[in-house]
Amino acid sequence: MRRRLRIGLAISCAVGAVALMAVSGSPAQPNIPDITYKPTASSQQLARGRQLFQSGCSSCHGFDLRGRKGSGPSLIGAGAAAADFYLTTGRMPLSDPRDEPVRTRPAYRRADIDALVAYVGSFGGPPVQHAYPSRGRLADGLRAFTDHCAGCHQIVGQGGIVTGGVVPDLHRPTPTQIAEAVRVGPYLMPRFSERLIDQHELDSIVRYIEYTRHPADRGGWGIGHIGPIPEGLVAWMLAGVALLIVVRLIGERTA
Repeated sequence: MRRRLRIGLAISCAVGAVALMAVSGSPAQPNIPDITYKPTASSQQLARGRQLFQSGCSSCHGFDLRGRKGSGPSLIGAGAAAADFYLTTGRMPLSDPRDEPVRTRPAYRRADIDALVAYVGSFGGPPVQHAYPSRGRLADGLRAFTDHCAGCHQIVGQGGIVTGGVVPDLHRPTPTQIAEAVRVGPYLMPRFSERLIDQHELDSIVRYIEYTRHPADRGGWGIGHIGPIPEGLVAWMLAGVALLIVVRLIGERTA
């Protein structure tokens, strides 16, 4: 009986260790400063932007920014907001235009990004967007995020999978990048105008997103903050193993 008890306890500890490694194996994301685009563009900056665009972007978007069929959309009217978002998050340029643009290390240094943003922005469209989390309210942000964002990004901002694409987590975007994504609607994400999400709601959403990165675990074990559904599955798995051990022990005593 003692031997069986030791085996059962060993199995329980092994399952618990595997579950813990699964939910806490991803490293914490570093805090990235909110480096924003400076809207004042000189003639030299525009010339530099044009040069960079022709060498790095025209193969997909065309020398006249009107796009190329099957390669890239027109950037006429896309605005500085779209250019700043895609370039600062490393989603552009793509090596293959058929790939999904995902976040990676930016291909250009900040000064070159500013030049490209100024050049694309000179063809019209929305300027670089901003959000100010200190002006928002956490409760309002939770409500607005639940209504507009949680369906894809999960309520804790961990991201996920949707038809035709991967939903990124929200651990790394700066307030400016979040504001730009809301207004631009990159890739499969819908675009939210001021009428759908006003500035106060946007500030509050960003404040809530920043809260999800370091939440207060008053309820107990956070297990990596992977979301309520997978957290529940882990809890049920551990509880099931413990229940099997208890049942086995009770059964041996009554035998």
